[in-house]
Amino acid sequence: MNPRNLSTVVGAASRARVTPRGPDDAHAAWSALHADASARYRRGGRFAWHFARGKLQRDPVFRALLEHGDIHPGARVLDIGCGQGLLASLLAACDDPAARRPWPRTWAVPPTGTRYTGIELMARDIARAHAALHHLDPAPQIRCDDMRGAAFDACDVAVMLDVLHYVDPPAQNAVLARVRDALAPRGRLLLRVGDASRRWAFGASQWVDRIVTTVRGHRAPPTWGRTLEQWIATLHELGFSVRPRPMSRGTPFANVLLVCDLAPRGSAPR
Repeated sequence: MNPRNLSTVVGAASRARVTPRGPDDAHAAWSALHADASARYRRGGRFAWHFARGKLQRDPVFRALLEHGDIHPGARVLDIGCGQGLLASLLAACDDPAARRPWPRTWAVPPTGTRYTGIELMARDIARAHAALHHLDPAPQIRCDDMRGAAFDACDVAVMLDVLHYVDPPAQNAVLARVRDALAPRGRLLLRVGDASRRWAFGASQWVDRIVTTVRGHRAPPTWGRTLEQWIATLHELGFSVRPRPMSRGTPFANVLLVCDLAPRGSAPR
């Protein structure tokens, strides 16, 4: 497929664009961050660049992470299933004063000074990430590994966006338990999942997921879903408090971002 059409594939099930909300400074800040984070991927080739532009523009989760302050300044970030490292590039853009100025008054403080480690199974995505991001100082640490057996570095924030459904429920539980063990006290897991109880929307997201996976040059694996209530119950059992946040704006999908904080010892998660 021609990479110039990739942004269309990313939004294949919807013609809607993610439109900026709030005051003009939020629109200006996001436009600058998007341009800065995307531009690095020119080093990785036309495919990597077009994918980065389309994904960062059409997927609401990246902007939402900045608006809500889900990643705090100075955090050690572990991105599991990081793809070509889009979050690493966006965090680097937040460290660039020219890209983040003016920082919106309505957003939380920028996540400056983070330290990033990414884990990705697909070697082609790792190659694109390294080509685009190796020049950063400090360079993000991105390695090719399988989350089912990879060693998870100690972290303050773990990020898993649309990745856990690629393994079966026992493996999902095992990965989540290992993420919990890698997190610092009061650490945070940012987990985006599909709500399987919303059948049509969940089916649409799975269909587009298979298309995008194939376009990226990978074989589409089987997937396993759960309802939102099942995800939350599992996370409570692991000691997390959970705040669900709808994360399908501008799309027809059933995606939810679960902001999961480790509950203090002796307290019950909620």
